Amino acid sequence: MTTNAVLEVAAASSAEALQRFAASLQYETDCWDVHEAFAQGDPGFILFDVRTIDEYQRGHIDGAIHMMRGKMIASKLNHYPPNTLFVTYCAGPHCNGATKAAIALAKLGRPVKIMLGGVTGWVDQGYELVHS
Repeated sequence: MTTNAVLEVAAASSAEALQRFAASLQYETDCWDVHEAFAQGDPGFILFDVRTIDEYQRGHIDGAIHMMRGKMIASKLNHYPPNTLFVTYCAGPHCNGATKAAIALAKLGRPVKIMLGGVTGWVDQGYELVHS
């Protein structure tokens, strides 16, 4: 029998896999889904770019709002209804800023997801950035 790193640990049951993968979508989305949501008009969520202001100004997703993690306080979010979904992104898979920002939002009692891939994923998909 062939053995390798993939086969070394048995796969979860189909039921366990379904539960795990379905649950992951409660916490994350991807560049494709965010792009499609914006293409339809009102996406139904607020997209936060959590990189530095310099990075944001050099290029960000059209419709994204710059909001650094340290600035995520209740008073800055009060003008959004309590059930507003926030989606965070940062530079890319090498950056955990989106996760840290999601934690900050969750601590404030806000619904939140991260956008996998960040700016790197966005550009890799062939989507444009805007500059400000």
